Amino acid sequence: MSPMQANALKIAAALWVVWGLVHMFAGGVVLLSDASAGFQAIADGVASATLQHDYEPAVGGILNQHGWNLGWFGLVTTIGAVFIWLKNLTAIWVTALIGGLADLGYLLFVDLPGYVNFFPGTVMTIVSGSAILLSLWVWSQQRKTA
Repeated sequence: MSPMQANALKIAAALWVVWGLVHMFAGGVVLLSDASAGFQAIADGVASATLQHDYEPAVGGILNQHGWNLGWFGLVTTIGAVFIWLKNLTAIWVTALIGGLADLGYLLFVDLPGYVNFFPGTVMTIVSGSAILLSLWVWSQQRKTA
């Protein structure tokens, strides 16, 4: 592996750590909030008054499941980042699948409709996309030399 490729993996790993920590934090915020505050934390591009309701407990349960998913997505991508830093090419795929597919759903159903502000939401999608592109570039280069 060339020094440029090794550095690209380190940058990708650092990006995944940032992404993972932000998502673990967001998951914690959602889990520790009532439904109204949880929705307001996620959909920060929507006027908070429109999200302030007395939601049924089932809605809160579904939102808590989302918070749980944010937390484990973040944890697994952070662990994956360690393996990417150590040049484990399998970790590139596992981390990209988990973080990338989580962010794809976010992009399609929350970001593109305009329910969130550019920061931190869209920025995190750019972060994960950059990590995926960098690490897949290294993976493809390594495949050519194998």
